Amino acid sequence: MPLTVTHAETAERDAVAAVAALQAQLGAAPLDALLLFCDAEYDLDALGPALKAGFDCPVIGCTAAGQIGEGGFQSNGILVAGLRGGVLQAQPLLIAPLGDLQAQVAVVAETVQAATVDKAGQCFALLLVDGLSTCEEYLAAALYRMIGNVPLLGGSAGDNLRFERTLVYHDGRFLADAAVLALFHSRHPFVVFKLQHFVASEIELVVTDADPERRLIREINGEPAALAYSEAIGVPLQALDPHVFSTYPLLLTLSGEPYVRSILRVNEDLSMTCYCAVEEGMVVAVGKAVDVMETLQHAFAEVHETVPDPALVIGCDCILRRLEFGQSQMQQHVGAFMARQRVFGFSTYGEQFNGLHVNQTFTGVAIGR
Repeated sequence: MPLTVTHAETAERDAVAAVAALQAQLGAAPLDALLLFCDAEYDLDALGPALKAGFDCPVIGCTAAGQIGEGGFQSNGILVAGLRGGVLQAQPLLIAPLGDLQAQVAVVAETVQAATVDKAGQCFALLLVDGLSTCEEYLAAALYRMIGNVPLLGGSAGDNLRFERTLVYHDGRFLADAAVLALFHSRHPFVVFKLQHFVASEIELVVTDADPERRLIREINGEPAALAYSEAIGVPLQALDPHVFSTYPLLLTLSGEPYVRSILRVNEDLSMTCYCAVEEGMVVAVGKAVDVMETLQHAFAEVHETVPDPALVIGCDCILRRLEFGQSQMQQHVGAFMARQRVFGFSTYGEQFNGLHVNQTFTGVAIGR
């Protein structure tokens, strides 16, 4: 049986009417699972129960900082993808509260291990997490360590840059201080991958004082962090802003692979708050941008070597990338390319790839027909 994907969307604000609109577009045939991303302006206390009443299948989703669908990048409303064909089985597992992370992960990991014991190479996991929880590093690392040989990708829920409420959906409720690990069993080939359009420059910096719990870098090369960073990139201290940070992120290299650590802001004491934890003693490079479209084309060409004609690519794409595409007049071009690749996903407040939490990155899974 082929994997069939039916897309639907609505800008209807009433929860019951929105679900009815989605049902009408998806058709009456039973669904194996439903992927859903919405903006945070909905009455989510009403939308959650309406979704549970309206769909008799696993529903996996969260609030977003924008969606990616058949129309490329979108900003508002609800986008869904209904999955049929018996190709994908989905099991959403709740991890909450995140304050009790280790115990919750242990319970979920036991379920995953039991479900995948005789399915080597047939399963992957999608992690959706409250994007304001600041615990993604520990969550991704703990999960990946404990769930065995199951590839993991994911994204942190957003709220269109309001930074007020970012929620994940589970069993009729939208929840903060929570994550959902959706375990997928696929009868068709798939590949989990990541891409970013930054490489390490020759400029290397040593983090000499940091507070990973607060995602804070206090000192770089023994100097106040912001001062050392501004000197390294040749931009005056007073000119440091989000555009500069997105242009010159920090890169950590592990086993030859670059992982982006983005800067959120400069603080009054010249420390820097990041979107990701940075450990004291880390050597990081200043990132250097490479051509966005070339990066995308190269990454998807590699994907197609394993999955030549994907029916679906579930994608988690950093909101900082989307903002940069907007500034460089590339958003429509990139969005159209993603639509042609059958990407369905959302703009995130951070991305997860196996055991790591990263920024300014696209993480995805391509699933064959």
